[in-house]
Amino acid sequence: MALDGITIRALKNELAARLVGGRISKIVQPEADELLLTIKTQAANERLLISAGASLPFVYLSDENKQAPMTAPNFCMLLRKHISGGHLVDITQPGLERIIEFTIEHLDEMGDLCQKIITVELMGKHSNIIFRRTDGTIIDSIKHVSSAVSSVREVLPGREYFIPKAEDKLDLHNYILCNQENGSAENLSAASLDVLCKPIPLSKSLYTTFTGFSPVLSESLCELAGLDSSRSANSFDESELCKLYDELVKLDRAVEANDFRPAMISDEDGNPAEFEVIPLSQYANDQHRYYDTVSEMLISYYARSNEYTRIRQKSADLRKIVTTAIERNVKKYDLQEKQLKDTEKMDKFRLYGELLQTYGYSAEEGADKLTCENYYDGKEVTIPLDPTLSAMENSVKYFDRYQKLKRTKEAVTAQLAETGDDIEHLQSVLASLDIAEGEADLAEIREELSESGYIKHRPVSKKKGQAKSRPLSYISSDGFHIYVGKNNFQNEEITFKVANAGDWWFHAKKMPGSHVIVKCEGKELPDRAFEEAACLAAYYSSGRSMGKVEVDYVRRREIKKPGGAKPGFVIYHTNYSMTADAVIPEGVTADN
Repeated sequence: MALDGITIRALKNELAARLVGGRISKIVQPEADELLLTIKTQAANERLLISAGASLPFVYLSDENKQAPMTAPNFCMLLRKHISGGHLVDITQPGLERIIEFTIEHLDEMGDLCQKIITVELMGKHSNIIFRRTDGTIIDSIKHVSSAVSSVREVLPGREYFIPKAEDKLDLHNYILCNQENGSAENLSAASLDVLCKPIPLSKSLYTTFTGFSPVLSESLCELAGLDSSRSANSFDESELCKLYDELVKLDRAVEANDFRPAMISDEDGNPAEFEVIPLSQYANDQHRYYDTVSEMLISYYARSNEYTRIRQKSADLRKIVTTAIERNVKKYDLQEKQLKDTEKMDKFRLYGELLQTYGYSAEEGADKLTCENYYDGKEVTIPLDPTLSAMENSVKYFDRYQKLKRTKEAVTAQLAETGDDIEHLQSVLASLDIAEGEADLAEIREELSESGYIKHRPVSKKKGQAKSRPLSYISSDGFHIYVGKNNFQNEEITFKVANAGDWWFHAKKMPGSHVIVKCEGKELPDRAFEEAACLAAYYSSGRSMGKVEVDYVRRREIKKPGGAKPGFVIYHTNYSMTADAVIPEGVTADN
């Protein structure tokens, strides 16, 4: 989600606690729309990273030290001239606007003490970093906005700074204070609720009425109040709106008390979906990872989001190769099935040949058919004849057609099995791409496709410092080590090298997925360990979206790899099965 006013309030409070009083020792502009300020405080040297990127604006404290360009941009040089060595005396947020203002105290050209303000607007494509005087005069900005670009506000040197559209929305805290002192919905005037009574969905009424509210937060408030967020706001009665007002009061109290709990929310695939500083009710049952600071949460969220996006982009070419190969093999499989069906006539041709050898003497010369008894079942059968050939020549012709179809059946049956194996292998590669976590994983998948002849072989140059891709490792609730292969090479590794004969092997039944190994270490596995391993096998399979998946499990000694089989392909003849939820169980912890 975009940074809303509530998240920015939590971030502002955090930055103020750590940075106010610090001295700006270094200013760098690593990107066209990005600033990195090094601020020396009594506790440490803090790095404040500010981005006005249209798609990903943010502000947070980071350990990352970005490289400065060879030639500093003009905006960076201007900041160095004015505030380098200055002290950060205040960090504020106007109401719940998506704005953070940094007030810096420094000496001007005459040696007099003065203040200037860096205003960071975190407003999506309208994000900007504006350097201005305390009287509101803009000195410069990282992005210039002329009247040709915006008819609402110009952001240019010499213009007066103001917050656009601030007059259209209410500040939550002031709204609560103006209504009553006790913060309760009792005796609340109807006029106080009229601001929400608009002919639009209730959730939209909230975020268009109050400053800093996001659609996600508005949905959460509606759910907490037990109201339908999609219903028109002017259709609710006063008692229902009072419930919503109570939730607004609770939110205001939490914000004013700085009662924030930063967390990142992951989707069912483990990818970052949202973040929150105030609990969002609609995500109450999803995976949460909590952080000590808002900066840590934002770094983790943006880093994981960027990594996930980057891996999806880097795997796009491999995904296209695999899906194209699957489509081609499926078409081939359909043609081969049709060819195999055509060979069903071969036994009829063999019968015709045998019957003509027995009854051919009774056929008249030039006849186009012969009716005789089938001595296998006693029924009468009519055999079509070529009038230009004798009965014996027709018999030879039928035997030739039989032999040809017999050879075709043998060849097509083998081809059909091979094509089926290819489809199954490619589907397993596609499943591996879905759970690939880094470039090392993609390199192994690329190598597998190269060995299988789907892409041209080329030496893989390992980047300096790039770790080898390793299987996923978990520890069960009872302390047993569980290994999960992320691709077919790793599946073979954990099954035939990591696992011992007495360990347990798990795999989703009749669908592509990871091999899962539970190391027994000579102990009996409790039922919970079986269930947790089965859940992992279901989760890391192509059936993850089904919710529940049937999983086979068996002792490792029962698993065999046929000679010449493709990577990751194994067979077993005796096994147990169970139905498992496609989730990572709560008691299981990562051990990577």
